[in-house]
Amino acid sequence: MKQKYIALLACASLLTLGACGEDFLYKAPQGAIDKEALTNANGVDLLVTNAYANLTENGWGASVFNWTFGGMYGGDANKGSDGNDQSILNTMEMYNMLPSNGYLNEKWEWVYKGAKRVNNTLQIIPAVTDMPENVKNTRVGELKFLRALFYFEGIKVFGPMIPWVDETIEENNPLVHNDKDIYQNVLTDIDDAISKLPETQDMVGRVNIWAAKALKAKILMQKGDMASAKPILKEVIESGKTSNGLAYGLENDMNANFDSFRDNGKESIFAIQFSVDANDNGNSGMSLCYPHGGSGNPGGCCGFYQPSSELANSFKVDANGLPLLDNSYRAGKPVSYRNSPIALNNDEIAVDPRLDFAIGRFGIPYKDWGTPKNGWVRDAANGGIYLPKKHVYSKAEEDAGLASGGFSGGWAPGSAMNLQYLSLRDCILMYAECLANDGQLAEAMSQVNKIRVRAGLDVNIIKKDGKPAANYKIAEYPSSHAAFSDKNTCIKAVRMERKLELAMEGQRWFDLQRWGGDYMAKTLKEYVDFEKGYLAKFSTASYLPAAKVMFPIPDQQISTMGNDESGQPYLVQPAPWK
Repeated sequence: MKQKYIALLACASLLTLGACGEDFLYKAPQGAIDKEALTNANGVDLLVTNAYANLTENGWGASVFNWTFGGMYGGDANKGSDGNDQSILNTMEMYNMLPSNGYLNEKWEWVYKGAKRVNNTLQIIPAVTDMPENVKNTRVGELKFLRALFYFEGIKVFGPMIPWVDETIEENNPLVHNDKDIYQNVLTDIDDAISKLPETQDMVGRVNIWAAKALKAKILMQKGDMASAKPILKEVIESGKTSNGLAYGLENDMNANFDSFRDNGKESIFAIQFSVDANDNGNSGMSLCYPHGGSGNPGGCCGFYQPSSELANSFKVDANGLPLLDNSYRAGKPVSYRNSPIALNNDEIAVDPRLDFAIGRFGIPYKDWGTPKNGWVRDAANGGIYLPKKHVYSKAEEDAGLASGGFSGGWAPGSAMNLQYLSLRDCILMYAECLANDGQLAEAMSQVNKIRVRAGLDVNIIKKDGKPAANYKIAEYPSSHAAFSDKNTCIKAVRMERKLELAMEGQRWFDLQRWGGDYMAKTLKEYVDFEKGYLAKFSTASYLPAAKVMFPIPDQQISTMGNDESGQPYLVQPAPWK
């Protein structure tokens, strides 16, 4: 009976195939869209949107805000949380990194996933006939910008010796050696983007020509080519405008740059667009990096990315309200001290008001959530006494439905707050670096003072019961300061200003990296030695050698790619990591 049923089924199948003919074999599978269906204007728009979406589809290791690679590794913060949660990060924060670390693999996969999405679209666009040429040109410009950004992220983490895969390679599993410096490929892409992009766009989230120029300048700065970056930065600062037509300018209120209600303002050159839609697209890459449990707090998870004591104390100022460029901020009493339940701020010490803008401290209002509570720190012995703050949403945002502690599967915090990948404040301080490098010291300090004047505005002074919440003091550098006459002092001042202004924005290690291996190694050694006095775990930390200005290529990728026909591996680990 069973054999008879199988025979009947086989006959039916043959009849079906005979009736349908060979067309049956060429039908697109369900759940997939074939290339032909996307070769039209609507398909291109879908594919370009999909390429942009790579910016938001990032795991904790792949986040474009680099809280691990840029922030934690650079000394802005430690891992936080407790020693057991995401223990894979313990070796990274102790500078005992291994090529088997899964966060490395996440970042690598993200880079090439983004490049693949761009390449797929660039392969289709030439055959599209129902899209106006000017629109097609703009979309190509957007794609070239995105591919440059994806590979730039790869360069920042792994160095420039990584495979270049573009639209000329159609294999689904391309085998490409990492034997060439890809900086020039990335710069060619961004030049092509600049040649094709308009000044304004119909959607504020789309990239424009000014964002492409800003990205080119940032790439050149990372490459060490300040001479080429300098005129671009000047042009962006003086003439640039946002995709929605706003002339670039510093916001008076620094909170406007970290606020869902005021996204895409005049200081935002290129921002990743987040939302709280049905897909819970609320910045999953930062979902660990909110205050921990306890009542009435933002997020409730998971206590990671706690600012370091070294960073917090960097905000000390002298009697004139200026930074302590001689690093004496590491001496004497700290800006906050351990106390029941967790800590209190030290009112004896004068501090730059940006301390409490970038860092959450006990006893200081935390946005509109009140003062932090005991449970907001998960394990003070492991993570210290400070809290991340800039990217954390306000109570007003939560009340308006723009944020929640229950995105991404019902547990992860997130919000509709955009986070700025390219900002005017960053460009101003990079331009100041270029000026200082060329000996234009007064001009460099003028740029620095722009940033400091904004930071000292009353709107940026945190109040408690109507009065400043701490002993805040900040001033412009006077023309009599040594930074106006001594190049080394000027460079120190600019670098310190970047540390303070861009604190907790995932930038720090990439700055140390581009300032040279020796500088990076010395700075991180001092960081580790200082942090030992506050967190015992740093007694097990290593000192990062000057040669390791990149992370290792993931072992998993080397193994997956394998060897070429001559037996040579496609991916070769950089010499410092062999």
